[in-house]
Amino acid sequence: MVLGIVVDDAIIIGENIYTKRQMGLSPFDASIKGAHEVGVAVIFSVLTTVAAFWPLLLGSGHMGKFMRNIPIVVNLVLITSLLEAILILPCHLYESTKHHVNPKEKWADRILKKFIHGPYKKFLCLCVKYRYITLSTGVVILLLTYGLWAGHWIKFTFFPKVEGETMICSVTLPPGTPVNYTDKIIKQIEKAGIEAIEEAEKNRSKDAPPLLKYILTILGMQLSVSGHSHHVSNIGGNQGQVFIQLLEAEKRKISTKYLINIWRKKVGRLPGVESLSFSGELFSFGSPIAINLSSSDSSQLNNAVEDLKKELSSINGVFDIDDSYIPGKREIKLYLKPEAKTLGITMADLATQVRAAFFGAEACRFIRDKNEVKVKIIYPEDEKNSIFSLKHMRIHTPSGAMVPFEEVADIKISRGYTSIQRKNRKRIITVYADVDENITNANQIRNYLKTQFLPKLIKKYKDLYYSMEGVGKEQQESFHDIIKGFIIAMFAIYTLLAIPLKSFTQPLVIMLAIPFSFVGAIIGHILMGMNLTILSMFGMVGLAGVAVNDSLVLTDAANNLSGDPATRAIDAGIKRFRAVLLTSLTTFFGLCPIILEKSIQAKFLIPMAISLAFGILFATFITLLITPASYVILHDILSILSRKKN
Repeated sequence: MVLGIVVDDAIIIGENIYTKRQMGLSPFDASIKGAHEVGVAVIFSVLTTVAAFWPLLLGSGHMGKFMRNIPIVVNLVLITSLLEAILILPCHLYESTKHHVNPKEKWADRILKKFIHGPYKKFLCLCVKYRYITLSTGVVILLLTYGLWAGHWIKFTFFPKVEGETMICSVTLPPGTPVNYTDKIIKQIEKAGIEAIEEAEKNRSKDAPPLLKYILTILGMQLSVSGHSHHVSNIGGNQGQVFIQLLEAEKRKISTKYLINIWRKKVGRLPGVESLSFSGELFSFGSPIAINLSSSDSSQLNNAVEDLKKELSSINGVFDIDDSYIPGKREIKLYLKPEAKTLGITMADLATQVRAAFFGAEACRFIRDKNEVKVKIIYPEDEKNSIFSLKHMRIHTPSGAMVPFEEVADIKISRGYTSIQRKNRKRIITVYADVDENITNANQIRNYLKTQFLPKLIKKYKDLYYSMEGVGKEQQESFHDIIKGFIIAMFAIYTLLAIPLKSFTQPLVIMLAIPFSFVGAIIGHILMGMNLTILSMFGMVGLAGVAVNDSLVLTDAANNLSGDPATRAIDAGIKRFRAVLLTSLTTFFGLCPIILEKSIQAKFLIPMAISLAFGILFATFITLLITPASYVILHDILSILSRKKN
């Protein structure tokens, strides 16, 4: 990905040395003067790119760890390439040209010169003459592009779904389910998976390799798998998983998603299953929809969970809707009657006596030979398993009297809890669901829930609170990192631009290329038919440093020329046209292999590559047309302020 970026400084220096050589300078003088003339601009253009990528190191959460390696590699390569371009490249160019006394122009040079001094110069003169219209046109394009975002012409997906080579089905049955029954369900799911693959292979040619490589079944626990790492998430006889390893993605035409959809239909609805989910992604930050609901009232919380699940089921494209609450085994709960308090019986007294009756109470101990023997009083085995024994047992009062159990307590049979999740001392239940991005968008669903449905749910249940988890939480943290990193990058870029230009206002002209480069990034995603992702946003932060490079070189050239501001701006555009065009094209074509790559590993970087490639391509037109116009506008403003001051 850095291939197209790192050659920019070398191209600028090489092109300037070539220009000096065309002017008649000797190879030695051309190499020295050519490198020296643009050396400062090249150094600071590389430093601005380093400054733009550096804030990506400050990312937090899982996405921050995932992205941390990219800025480290990019910055190290950029600094190394800068040293090569400044110190080594001029020597190479000197050695390669010292034997050519009069270098001849190539046909490509002649065509390019005709274009630069012909159509481009005429159009640039119009842009500078009508500079306010030129800048206004750019602003209109910027606003129209924002309208594409606001009007949902282009959607946002937090992280691109990258299909893996393993299909996973996780099943959870009610606690206490016999292992034999769980094994039966697992075998049924495994059989359905084999049938799904056989159905997909009906039209497979004889020479094509089979889709199925092997099947792994786990009974008694579940593994949480992310990429190549995994850990045990649940243990119990009611848990199970089926892993189906498929042929490598590069060797098959059938997608993992298509096979999972067939598998899901083959499995259908299984009796007595608490949770059933399918997955086939290589990497995931959690469920696209994951919401924590909390309340101090258990019944209110359960009702709110059901309302939310019902709302999600009504949205087209949302599937695998479930929650984290799994009812436990049926248990007997005891409640004291008001009469018990008058007799002095507490809940502790009641619980102690019931436990003693059913689990035994120690009556005495005695020594037999060398062993101590404990004597316990307990109901007979047949009475221990009968609720009749509980209802008709006698309870001792503090005064020594005995009263019937039903006189002082009530019995209620209900399900217990396998586990209780709490946050801020309140019980929470997580509702989660998956989303088909071809039908709907997870980000839009989360926004709908936050702005419309969940506020209504809170009004209905007064003691209810919610928080976004999963991808929603990771997205919020990542956006915070992007905004923080972008602000840091802007301050760093402005400071680095102000040093070589020795101006506090000219960096603002150069930095105009940044928002316009974002226009190219968004249009690039539309042309490639891809949604914006968090990786696209990280790419735009890095793009901020790359986009200003050509504008800095052009502005630096304008400052070193003579004449009025309009003449200097036009001459600088003509002088630096070749360098600006070549750096942009090399960056674009250097990123094209990643954009067109079909392998699984590259799909993570494709959105970032699109942002950089098309952003740089669009920034070229901004640099060659709007930057000279803005340069003259700045001098107009400074002249007006100077006259007012005088």
